[in-house]
Amino acid sequence: MIRKAAFFFAVAGLALAGARSYSVSLFEKAMFGNTELAPGQYKVEVNDQKATIRQGKVQSESPVKVEENAEKYSTTTVRYGKSDGKTRIEEIRIGGTKTKLLFTM
Repeated sequence: MIRKAAFFFAVAGLALAGARSYSVSLFEKAMFGNTELAPGQYKVEVNDQKATIRQGKVQSESPVKVEENAEKYSTTTVRYGKSDGKTRIEEIRIGGTKTKLLFTM
């Protein structure tokens, strides 16, 4: 029984090792993928070339390109753009890291 539990946790740990997650605050309505998000606190999970944003039952996915900056960002910043008359999330710079998430519009 202990061996099965240890195996389960080892496999679960490997599955989660590839995914990175970040907390992001949105201060205005914005589109992410095909979903309009209300202002609030969200969790962004990045796995390979896909990002998933969640808050409670709200969930949306979008292709993402991850870039590394030369220096760490001091704060988390969300950059917006306009497309088809709607505000869309274009980029998220993760505070305390060199990571920048770029989203296609």
